[in-house]
Amino acid sequence: MSVRIRRVHEAPEPEDGVRVLVDRLWPRGLSKDAARVDEWPKGLTPSTELRRWYHAGEGSYEEFAERYQAELAAPEAAELLDHVRELAGQGEVTLLTASKTPAESHAAVLARLLQA
Repeated sequence: MSVRIRRVHEAPEPEDGVRVLVDRLWPRGLSKDAARVDEWPKGLTPSTELRRWYHAGEGSYEEFAERYQAELAAPEAAELLDHVRELAGQGEVTLLTASKTPAESHAAVLARLLQA
């Protein structure tokens, strides 16, 4: 099982495997053809409230990660997470995000959960 994180604005690479956009909003200035996104499970993304709370600088990354993991326990999110886990079990999966700091984003939380 291989899961990696890349910025969605980076050019696709052959070793990306299944490209999964894990942001709720489509990245600005990027065409769907250029992005080459295979899946876009919007229900797997952090809630708008959690996203705004984190970007406002009101809490630490660790607290954000804990709150996000709690959201991922909801039935729809858990089902989508299982689906991406199945994809990763079949081959390479690349989680795509527009975050400027992917290592401290929801994509990093997802990658940890998928590789556990």
